[in-house]
Amino acid sequence: MNQKYKNIAKVKAIERKNEKLLLSVNPEIDNESGIYFLTRVDSETGIKFSYVGQALHIKQRMLQHMTGYQHIDLSIRKHKFYSSENPDGWQVNFLHFPKDKLDEMERYYITLYAQKGYQSRNKDTGGGAGKQELGERKPARGYRDGVAQGRRAMARDISNIIDKHLTVQLKPDKQHNKVSQRAFEKFKGLLEEGQ
Repeated sequence: MNQKYKNIAKVKAIERKNEKLLLSVNPEIDNESGIYFLTRVDSETGIKFSYVGQALHIKQRMLQHMTGYQHIDLSIRKHKFYSSENPDGWQVNFLHFPKDKLDEMERYYITLYAQKGYQSRNKDTGGGAGKQELGERKPARGYRDGVAQGRRAMARDISNIIDKHLTVQLKPDKQHNKVSQRAFEKFKGLLEEGQ
């Protein structure tokens, strides 16, 4: 069996395992359209959390959450699903609605859960026109952001080392050289990026 088919077999095995887990949390979940509700209560603080979503295929969407990398997907992996052994886990419920009602119902239930005292994990008030941001939305971070952060951290570290242990100056024979003076100013500017 070649590598491609081994990878497909692994993916299918993970999907079957996740589907079995999902059905153990809510055996009624199906692949029809509707609104799904994720809720959990922190047992230490008593704080209630919710996430409301819409899907054309609810079970398929929940399986995507179990392997995705959005904020709610990561929370599902961190807190797992509710069980008698894990009372802090996410509970899963849903209601069926036709496709043309999904935006309206999603907005309605996000608001309803907020009014009932749940802290919403939704980023906005739901699908469709007129949705509003619920919280601060962080911009996506890319490769260049990581490089810039690395430069700042390195500049901060070098600046600390110089401040504590070193004296940095131009070589005596380069004191009056314009190119060397500009290079020294550039170096100091790089160090200031870290502060």
